[in-house]
Amino acid sequence: MSGARETPAGRPSRDFSSFRLKPDPGGWRTLATIRQGRCMTPSSTNPPPYVPPHGLLSGRSVLITAAAGGGIGFATARRVLEEGARALVIADIHPRRLEEAVAALRKDFADRQIEGQLANVTLEPEVQALVDFAESQTGGVDVLVNNAGLGGSRRVVDMTDDEWHKVLDVTLTGTFRMTRAMLRKMQPRGRGAIVNNASVLGWRAQKEQAHYAAAKAGVMALTRCSGLEAAEFGVRVNAVSPSIAFHEHLKRTAPAELLQQLASREAFGRAAEVWEIANVIVFLASDYASYLVGETLSASSQHP
Repeated sequence: MSGARETPAGRPSRDFSSFRLKPDPGGWRTLATIRQGRCMTPSSTNPPPYVPPHGLLSGRSVLITAAAGGGIGFATARRVLEEGARALVIADIHPRRLEEAVAALRKDFADRQIEGQLANVTLEPEVQALVDFAESQTGGVDVLVNNAGLGGSRRVVDMTDDEWHKVLDVTLTGTFRMTRAMLRKMQPRGRGAIVNNASVLGWRAQKEQAHYAAAKAGVMALTRCSGLEAAEFGVRVNAVSPSIAFHEHLKRTAPAELLQQLASREAFGRAAEVWEIANVIVFLASDYASYLVGETLSASSQHP
């Protein structure tokens, strides 16, 4: 058999020593661009069409923190409703944005139960009040999405203790507080899913991001450890790790040049749409991820 050799079992095995990459209609995909995480085809920088719903969360009740505004939290709120969630509670620290978010969702999903609650995840009494409110309104939360986080840019030598603690208190300890409170409800029921919003910076080094990177690496570790503990009770804890997803707040607060530079490093040559990250969160919350626990799923092609 030409191009084949005999294996010890007597079965032919193909010889790929002469294999070469071939051109595709969009141009050459070279080993160099693949190693850089990019396939430079003309269509790669265009986002795909919005994916239609498939009822992945039909009949579920969902609680999402930091869900007002136009970021991943609000995109996830809309997506869980599209996927059939019967009840949704969204939380935020901004009263006006929260009111507007609830109104917008109620307008588009008039047949669902949608509630809003002001909550600061750095304050334990407010965390407890939020969880109790969500439990009473929904009859029991099936899915928690920990989306609250806080960033910033500062070199380590210039960073104050307050700047360090503030980022970790919201991003890591806030996720811990919400996870702890919700597991105390889910574990006795023997079911539930928690999805944490991590970041590629939990793996990757970047200047001026020591506090945020440390917090997100902590979220990943929290996900792994709490996931093992919760699995004993039939509850799953997982995380998504985005790299960069453009939304209005990010565009207002980060330099355009930096955002473009970060987006150009992505595999598709663009930043993610917020709904693309929401899709991953919905997957992790759904029964399609029934055997995933303690995992951090990279939505960035930048897993180490």
